[in-house]
Amino acid sequence: MNKISAILLLVFACLSSFAQEVDEKEKEKALKSSTNLTWDANKALSEDNFVAAEVDYRKAIAKSGENSAAPYNLGNAYYENETYNEAFGRFKEAGEASTSKADKHKAYHNMGNVFMKRKDYAKAVEAYKEALRNDPTDEETRYNLALAKELLKKDQDENKQDQDDKDKDKDQDEDKGQDKKDEGENEDKKDQGDEGDKGDEGDKDEEKKDDNKEGEGDNKSDQKKKPEQGEGDNEQEQQQPRPNQLSKQQVENLLRAMQNAEKKVQDKIDAKKVKGAKIKNEKDW
Repeated sequence: MNKISAILLLVFACLSSFAQEVDEKEKEKALKSSTNLTWDANKALSEDNFVAAEVDYRKAIAKSGENSAAPYNLGNAYYENETYNEAFGRFKEAGEASTSKADKHKAYHNMGNVFMKRKDYAKAVEAYKEALRNDPTDEETRYNLALAKELLKKDQDENKQDQDDKDKDKDQDEDKGQDKKDEGENEDKKDQGDEGDKGDEGDKDEEKKDDNKEGEGDNKSDQKKKPEQGEGDNEQEQQQPRPNQLSKQQVENLLRAMQNAEKKVQDKIDAKKVKGAKIKNEKDW
């Protein structure tokens, strides 16, 4: 390495050191200005002048990112005004800017408080745990952590009960739907059975109609046969013999002739009995 190069390196080292020194001075100056603005904001806030306090806190934060007090105090101001979203953002900023465990503890403790206001108990538990990691001796943080755990468990139990109730209602709705479906199927079967019965009745009615038609056919055939016997008054038809029938007088004559014939036959039989009989006048020896 020649002398020129050595000189140049020495110059660069000096310049770098000078720049760092200047930068450190600028940071110190910015931090001092930021701290002064923070004090002004604190004073305005103590006088209930929130608008002025907010303006000074914002200026202090913009001046130096190393001033964790400004975002922390502004977060407290938002928290008191119940503007919890803005408060959480500022507490988180303060926790990231803090270099001491004490400042980190306060930032995470207050983040836990914001989560409690939101009823986001799971995140509150984590925030309080982080705060205790930075200061295990703080009893207020420990109490808040226990409370957050208890509320979280209660919330989980309620959610579980709500889900169980929903599942139960869903099952009941499904059972009702199944019952209605079964009723509908039974009604369909009943309707089909009624239609079948109506069909049977219809068949029976058809059979009756067919029988009636056949009967009517027979009656009609009888009606066709009767006119062939001739037309006349009813009395004349009763007095005049029909084919293959005898009148009353003919029947009486026939009976009388049969009786006379039977008498003649009987007389002949009796006469033969008299002639054939042997008369004994003497005794037998």
